[in-house]
Amino acid sequence: MNTHHYQSGFHSYFATEAVKGALPQDRNSPQIAPLGLYTEQINNSAFTAPRAQNFKAWQYRIRPSVLHSPKFSLVNSSLLRNNFFQDKILTPPEQIRWRAIDIPNKPTHLVEGLVTMMFNEVAAVHLYAINASMENCYFYSADGDWLYVLQQGHLRFKTEFGVIDAKPHEVVVIPRGIRYQIELIDSNARGYICESNTASFYLPERGPIGANGLAEERHFLAPCANFEHKTGDFTLYSQYQGRLWQGKIKHSPLDVIAWHGNLYPYKYDLDLFCPVNTVLKDHADPSIFTVLSVPSYQMGTANVDFVIFPPRWVVGEDTFRPPYYHRNIMAECMGLLTGQYDAKGEGFQPGGLSLHNPMSAHGPDYNTFTQASNAKLKPVRYQNTMAFMFETRLAWRLTEFALATDLLQSNYLSCWSELRAQFNCEVLE
Repeated sequence: MNTHHYQSGFHSYFATEAVKGALPQDRNSPQIAPLGLYTEQINNSAFTAPRAQNFKAWQYRIRPSVLHSPKFSLVNSSLLRNNFFQDKILTPPEQIRWRAIDIPNKPTHLVEGLVTMMFNEVAAVHLYAINASMENCYFYSADGDWLYVLQQGHLRFKTEFGVIDAKPHEVVVIPRGIRYQIELIDSNARGYICESNTASFYLPERGPIGANGLAEERHFLAPCANFEHKTGDFTLYSQYQGRLWQGKIKHSPLDVIAWHGNLYPYKYDLDLFCPVNTVLKDHADPSIFTVLSVPSYQMGTANVDFVIFPPRWVVGEDTFRPPYYHRNIMAECMGLLTGQYDAKGEGFQPGGLSLHNPMSAHGPDYNTFTQASNAKLKPVRYQNTMAFMFETRLAWRLTEFALATDLLQSNYLSCWSELRAQFNCEVLE
């Protein structure tokens, strides 16, 4: 296997080969592919989709992907869910928060450590907590693109397209249908996953911000061709229609010698994000911190916005600087990678998760409100922090696990219990 490296760009058209001469130069599908390879194409869009939304990759591989056991069996113990397969429970309208998921006691690899917390018609949110590498097994999702948000532990994503090493504060996107294996680089790992069941992730339009700022295309890194050529008894896991299935294969599916296209896995370092913020007054909307977005057919809304709250200077004058109390039509699922979120105190820890569904009121806790209302407003740098949101135009529906787990913080609403009416009509006289 060759040493892995990266190409930079976002949804750019790349060509790469791990063995010289493996990539055809004058046509995509020659009668006989070079080096005795098989030609295969992966499409993640309709054939007639506009060019900017048309994603495909040509692969030149040792064996085609049709080779696997005749039958796939259902993994009934899996806690993987999405809109195709859901628990029959009601999601309450109140604000909800969970502590971080525990690292398991027994050896657990990624597929075994997946837990779905919530979903809707366009997306799902999973957590993972693992302490073992995937050995002799591989995974792919037929239901959607997976956005991994690493909170703890370095991971190695060995994919059909090459190898991606990722660390906390980095995100990795694995497109629908791509087969891969995850190895631990550290002793354990924990993080979040947003599954998009509709379109792929795009960079948001900058609008009046202009040509620069937010996430830059050149900071998105795609792997160069890298392959495994080995045979044996392997398990291939598949997420299909919301359920986890498993089948047998006699070779590694990571045997792509060369590929070209604009469909590929990639990673992005959140610390490279260039935030744009208010420089005079008022608290700006979180949309200015959007890293990636999944568009919808409803103008002005997204199926999913991936938004971060990174280290930044806050300088607003005569302004309540934390988020004001608000109710949204968009549903907010929030996580924390590092430090403390500026609108919440001790209860929201790295690895934790909160949910504020449409029209569920939320905002700063009592201590944050009191401090922000009385602070001397000098420029302040928020540092050693990284929070994020998976925001969607549809309500998140909870799984049975999410409502029953002891990770659920039953006292979450107490963070607002000390807020009292401060109305004083005498100031108007």
